[in-house]
Amino acid sequence: MASELNIHICIDVLDSTNELTQQERDAMSLAQEAANDAYAPYSNFLVGAALVLEDGTLFKGSNQENAAYPSGMCAERTALFATSAHYPNKKIKLIAVTARRRSEQHFLPAMPCGACRQVMAEYEHKQGEAIPVLLQGPDGKFYRLRSVSDLLPFQFNKEHL
Repeated sequence: MASELNIHICIDVLDSTNELTQQERDAMSLAQEAANDAYAPYSNFLVGAALVLEDGTLFKGSNQENAAYPSGMCAERTALFATSAHYPNKKIKLIAVTARRRSEQHFLPAMPCGACRQVMAEYEHKQGEAIPVLLQGPDGKFYRLRSVSDLLPFQFNKEHL
């Protein structure tokens, strides 16, 4: 007999920055700054991420490409790894992600890749508390997720080892 699995994914679609909290606006602004600083000479796709820590500290990361493509790093993982190296015991209260093409000034929808979702899930699991995610959406909209679990509902973590 088949059993049922109920998973509830919650995504708020916000129409403009006016609907963001001040903390979310600050984080998205820093993510945009990070995207503008990205090292992406091959793809010309600039991605920025910003983290808000429990004490209000903001930390950013951008994608870092390399001529040997697999050697590059996405913005989300750059931000998470650098933050963890500097503040290993501080909880993450928010992750914001945005992107743009080098040839354009406006920001585009930004969805973390699978590897970034897994790393984000690891940090959420590590801190034992949800990490809300704010993503740039289309046409000036934003997606607010209550947890990394909403991006990756079936996670692999240390309990599976």
